[in-house]
Amino acid sequence: MKTIFESKLLVVDDEPEILIMVKKILNQAGYFQVVTAENCQQARDFFDSEKPQCVILDVMLPDGDGFSLMQELRRKANVPMLFLSARDEDENRLLGLGLGADDYITKPFLPRELVLRLSGILRRVYQPMLLQPNREECLILGAVTINFNSGIVKTGAGEKTLTAKEHALLKKLWENQGNIVTADSLCRSAWDDDLYGYENTLMVHIRRLREKIEADPSKPQYLLTIRGMGYKLAKERNR
Repeated sequence: MKTIFESKLLVVDDEPEILIMVKKILNQAGYFQVVTAENCQQARDFFDSEKPQCVILDVMLPDGDGFSLMQELRRKANVPMLFLSARDEDENRLLGLGLGADDYITKPFLPRELVLRLSGILRRVYQPMLLQPNREECLILGAVTINFNSGIVKTGAGEKTLTAKEHALLKKLWENQGNIVTADSLCRSAWDDDLYGYENTLMVHIRRLREKIEADPSKPQYLLTIRGMGYKLAKERNR
């Protein structure tokens, strides 16, 4: 893959007209490798055979739910996942994000919004690797090593993977290590938007990051909250 437009995308929705519409929108935007599935089983089969770089999926599917499907697919490969669903309640949106989704868009949606959000995710996840394929970027926090190229967090207990949002947030904090990063700045890095409307979502992602990089997430040593301002990544040796 030389550009993000060569990414292979898997779209999962039980409504054929939605699949046709989304595929057309993506094709017109320059994404021509789009595979569609109408249920969980088709999604599993295509995920294994096509190995997509990103999955766009609905919450309500005839043979399961998108939340469970996302977790199942993530165990196979750590690729970005974006929900496109008619279920727009805050509880569902936060559940999806809390489980590790990289974004959650509600129907009906603007075609340009879908393309912009998808492209933003793909750029953050894949473009650094495309531009600097041989450069290894690692952060070491005590006994934890984070490889930003692979998105892998190595601890004494094993390996964990970062979601695209977690990757963007942690990378922003690392770039400003030792300094306060405002909540607005973090939201612009992860969602291309200011904090308004993302307060709870940001807190969910910070909590999940701590669970991956801190020995005791309830008493963080590295990812610190600066009340009324934002967050700070405490200094530690890095390479």
